[in-house]
Amino acid sequence: MQNTRCNNMDNVDNSANNAGEGIGSGSREGGETDRAGCRPPGSWIDSLKFSGEDRLIPAIIQDATSLKVLMLGYMNREALEKTIQTGRTWFWSRSRRRLWQKGETSGHYQFVREVFFDCDSDSLLVKVDQVGGACHDGYDSCFYRRVVPGRAGVGAGVGTAAGDEDVEITGQKVFEPAGGAPAAGIGILKEICNVIDERRANPTPDSYTARLFQRGHDVILKKISEEAGEVIIASKNKEIGQIVYETADLLFHTLVMLRFHGIEFDDVLRELRRRRKPASEEVRSGVSR
Repeated sequence: MQNTRCNNMDNVDNSANNAGEGIGSGSREGGETDRAGCRPPGSWIDSLKFSGEDRLIPAIIQDATSLKVLMLGYMNREALEKTIQTGRTWFWSRSRRRLWQKGETSGHYQFVREVFFDCDSDSLLVKVDQVGGACHDGYDSCFYRRVVPGRAGVGAGVGTAAGDEDVEITGQKVFEPAGGAPAAGIGILKEICNVIDERRANPTPDSYTARLFQRGHDVILKKISEEAGEVIIASKNKEIGQIVYETADLLFHTLVMLRFHGIEFDDVLRELRRRRKPASEEVRSGVSR
């Protein structure tokens, strides 16, 4: 399997810095000449075998950290070129007959780390940093149902008659499909914390998150101060989209600060829960939050 590596694709650098400084746009320090940090598409794309009337190639999408298979999609040449050039996954929708970017409506983007193609040049493997869930049903992976042959009979499997198998849900529910919001409201925050920890433990030169830790405590605090100011300005100007964008920046850098101190996000949640009085107590005291 051959590989074309994209060196400037760092999920939380591009989701956080993104959540932090524009999802998928790379850090403000990096520039945007080539967002993916890859060389322009060349002869390796010419060697691929796009098939069928729509000239498509199947693309297996895999989480770059956990190595879990997330989904299977189909790309035409334009979708693949946009994937390489933007650093986010693009596909061809066979039902809607158009190009689409993963996360374009849900915000659950996939930031590309590496692209491989197989020995026959007729399929792709794309390793990504996934924001939220990959599946439109709300799960982390589209492959969230596991077939269990002959569950009723121990050792059943090979030769089991059709219908003897059962199905179990093995995936993690990370958002509710109706609104696309993270399940329990915190799934994406915990996911970002995990990626922050991974970037700190295994720094790379192109990682914005790793550079924050390397530059130290004062730089992290300065970024929090700057982003707080941006939130205030956006609110003052009543720019709803910008308020959301800058709040995501602020939240990301706050998460970096928490992990700098070794503080778990769950500790913050527990403190919020401690402050939240039971409804009966609020009624008695006449005070609510």
